[in-house]
Amino acid sequence: MRYRYHICDVFTDKRFGGNQLAVLPEAEGLSDVQMQQIAREFNFAETAFVFPAEAGHTRKVRIFTPATEMPFAGHPNIGTAFTLARAGAFGEIEDPIEVTFEEKAGPVPISIQRREGRAIWCELAAPESLSFGKTLTAKLVASAVSLSERDIVSATHPPQFASVGLPFLMTELKDRSALERARIQWDGLQAISALGVTPDIHLYLHSADEFDIRARMFAPLDGVPEDPATGSANCALAALLSHYSEKPSGSFQFRIAQGVEMGRPSVLEARAEKRDGVVSAAWIGGSCVAFAEGLLEVD
Repeated sequence: MRYRYHICDVFTDKRFGGNQLAVLPEAEGLSDVQMQQIAREFNFAETAFVFPAEAGHTRKVRIFTPATEMPFAGHPNIGTAFTLARAGAFGEIEDPIEVTFEEKAGPVPISIQRREGRAIWCELAAPESLSFGKTLTAKLVASAVSLSERDIVSATHPPQFASVGLPFLMTELKDRSALERARIQWDGLQAISALGVTPDIHLYLHSADEFDIRARMFAPLDGVPEDPATGSANCALAALLSHYSEKPSGSFQFRIAQGVEMGRPSVLEARAEKRDGVVSAAWIGGSCVAFAEGLLEVD
């Protein structure tokens, strides 16, 4: 049987930048095994499969890495919304619209609008409130990314798992040199995994240039050695930084660069709201560029 697919680059306005995504807009009939095989064949960070809604929302979306299914992820949602909008699935978009995708993590609202030059721009709202997991020592995390303990900054928070739908080990670095030198070290990763957590490591630093944040994300145990743009991680990062801000209430915005070290520069726009000391919501948005479409054969 034949299935149409689309490939786009997410969190960029230039082809061959951002995070690659394959989208199957009509995936009915595919089994779990077939979806995993297709995701492995594309071998992108994620592949998105779109189904009719089951709970009264816009569509049901399932997301697979080359190794596993994900309950939620950022760039597949942004790229899927872009792909469907570009194909006319939501009609003409003159004014901003909102769609909602049903996913394992819960409903994911996404706003779609046209910006300057009529480009389609999408922003998702995190499906879960900010939550925290284990904290780790700087020494342990440094050993997993080939850095020194001195490269890690713990003044605001120690290396800490945070999630708004998918957990990441948030680790602040002292400078851009440390960010550029980071490399996966398998023994260190296994030591973190032995604690009963998945070491999806999101490294970041506060940047003093055209970006507020520069970041890298490594998730090799999920089949993603390094990700050029991670919407779910940066959405959680915006919520985390807002949580630790001394301001008890307010709006927080972050322009984030990722993928530079991979040769796939990405730009992510993250924001969060905080009221009376509690982060109430977080969002991540960006542009996409269509690259290819075609048909694949499934037995």
